[in-house]
Amino acid sequence: MDGTAPDRTAELALLLEVAGTPKPGNVDRHRDLEDLRFEHFIAGAVGARDGLELAANGAAVGPAFERAVEGMATQEGGNTQFGALLLLVPLVRAARHELSQPVVEGVLEGTTVADAAAFYRAFEHVDVFVADPPEGMAPLDVRRGADAIPALEERGLTLLDVMDRSVPGDDVAREWVTGFERSFDAAERLAAADGPILDRTAAAFLSLLAERPDTLVADRRGEAVAAEVTDRAAALVERDALETDRDAVESFADELVDRGINPGTTADLTAAGLFIALEREAVEL
Repeated sequence: MDGTAPDRTAELALLLEVAGTPKPGNVDRHRDLEDLRFEHFIAGAVGARDGLELAANGAAVGPAFERAVEGMATQEGGNTQFGALLLLVPLVRAARHELSQPVVEGVLEGTTVADAAAFYRAFEHVDVFVADPPEGMAPLDVRRGADAIPALEERGLTLLDVMDRSVPGDDVAREWVTGFERSFDAAERLAAADGPILDRTAAAFLSLLAERPDTLVADRRGEAVAAEVTDRAAALVERDALETDRDAVESFADELVDRGINPGTTADLTAAGLFIALEREAVEL
């Protein structure tokens, strides 16, 4: 956005992401989850601002991310945007220079062991659902928080190394090792779409969900459920249901909420795509 600092654009991206509707299975301006409400996401986005500002001012990725999570977690809902912030912080850091995939990759490759330690400390600020670690990674289980830092330091693992070891199984981590491939694709879809930005947001979310099973759903509910959700989203996208049969998408959204199926990783990618599109002035408000 012309003349807007990247941290403000990132905050706006978080706000627009949660306001877009319908986003099947996720909190949006028409839907709450049992213990997680729309206003928690609004407060989380505002709370994360200080950490995003650190990244915009050139702070290292790890400390900026930890500060953003700490601020996000001050609302009573708990984890609202942990994954989204893990995508947005390096994007904001890159936007100081140029928001391109090569520059983002340079930011990621420049992360350090200290950044990884800050990432682990962030888990002590909020309860984040994570699956069991891959084989051989138990000493580095993020659920250990700061207790895992000696193992990080012993192995000399940077934050990018930690993300690399989290793939497959975590599509936020996958973005880190693919140069934010799907995030940039989402930005292009948002730019190419028509209509108000919140309608574009819902369309981008549904297209991402239709493209690849959500890893948070797979971790919580199993791969079969994640595949079912993706297949149903793909069928809706194929017949352009947001335009031709919006009630079908609304019904799908309500059903997933009722079943407790939350494609949160897809929401994280949507937020990242929004930031890129806004920062590049590819969409207008």
